[in-house]
Amino acid sequence: MVSSEVRDFLAQVPNWSQADRPAAFRTIITTITSSPDPSHFAADLKAVTDAIFLESLGVVATRALVIDLIDALKSLASGGPSTDTINSTTSSIWLDVGKAIQQHIQSNPTLATSLVDQTATIYEDLLAAAHESQNSFTDAAKTLAAIPLDSSQRRVTDKYKADLWIRIIRNYLEDDDATSAETYLNKLKNIIHNVADDNPVLNLHFKLSAARIQDSNRQFLAASQSYYEISLSPAIAEEERLHTLSMAIKCAVLAPAGPPRSRVLARLYKDERSASLEEFGILEKMFLDRLLARAEVEKFAQGLAPHQLATTSDGSTVLAKAMVEHNLLAVSRLYRNIGFDALGSWLGLDSGNKAEEITARMIEQGRLAGSIDQIDRIIYFESGLEASGEKGSGRAEVPVGKEMRRQDGMVQALAEDLERITDDLLVEFSQLVPAGVSGN
Repeated sequence: MVSSEVRDFLAQVPNWSQADRPAAFRTIITTITSSPDPSHFAADLKAVTDAIFLESLGVVATRALVIDLIDALKSLASGGPSTDTINSTTSSIWLDVGKAIQQHIQSNPTLATSLVDQTATIYEDLLAAAHESQNSFTDAAKTLAAIPLDSSQRRVTDKYKADLWIRIIRNYLEDDDATSAETYLNKLKNIIHNVADDNPVLNLHFKLSAARIQDSNRQFLAASQSYYEISLSPAIAEEERLHTLSMAIKCAVLAPAGPPRSRVLARLYKDERSASLEEFGILEKMFLDRLLARAEVEKFAQGLAPHQLATTSDGSTVLAKAMVEHNLLAVSRLYRNIGFDALGSWLGLDSGNKAEEITARMIEQGRLAGSIDQIDRIIYFESGLEASGEKGSGRAEVPVGKEMRRQDGMVQALAEDLERITDDLLVEFSQLVPAGVSGN
């Protein structure tokens, strides 16, 4: 409800000359925001805003009053719009009055063209900040995206664009919308080289945004490498470096098992900082190709983000799939060959057929060296041959041939031993030899 003071003021406006009205509006704006009672702020400021635009005071006077309104709204937050001092009351006022100002500007083509800077300020410093304070991150991102960047009335630098797009990206990522965030990251890639050298903090935000998008898109190996590079940056505090190192380990654990992941795990394991992190236990076991128990996996899962626990197309979680593949590699270090059902039991799967399917996929993708005998339902591993990580390179025709030659040699040695024993028996017990039969 509009206060009596503002109602009285608005009733007197027609009595003032056109030249005196801007100063009168400026006075009432100051009076409103100086009041100790904030209950009428929104209604009073909206009423004054409506009156300003209805008076048709001209572009120059209107622009000055819009600036006064913006400054008055900002003054409601003691620390400014970029701080955490924006309470729920202030954010509501900013949204109500800010939208009212913006609607009036957009409804007048002349003002929309002339007040581009003020439009940007309203979107950036008031509306988006209010949405962020209310945890409405997608709304904040969309508000920021509406800021004009290509207007002939307003020139913006690459630095301004980069800062704006980083803020949009971070807001989308707060709501796990990696697809929308990636759209603005791709825009940022075209200009980041123009500003990164002079602004290491901005470059760091760019790298972190890229890592978070890779993480959200389940590109865990690339995300791990990106997080690790950030963890080495001297531009951030030690606590933040350890946090990004922890994220690098989590993503490495979730990455598909195989040679590329093994190289990343080795790099993380050899970093002396890793030993101080909670994830070090599972990192060590994975690096050393040891089997992981269910309890260890469940404990690790407690520290993962929702998207890292998402269900994949085959019905399993990202974590469960990563653990099964890792344990399959661990089993391949223990056995030369193993039956489908026995492997399924080792991996905690419902059937041996599922174990065969996972093994076949890893061999086909070059992440495991071996072959499958579907007739005898046996999987052959080759411990002496490391998979290259290239598709199709995991089929172990040569190692399996070697295995067969080894078995042939064992059969031949057994036959030769049996023949030698038989000859010795015939010599010792010649009476057992039928007449006309030679011992040779």
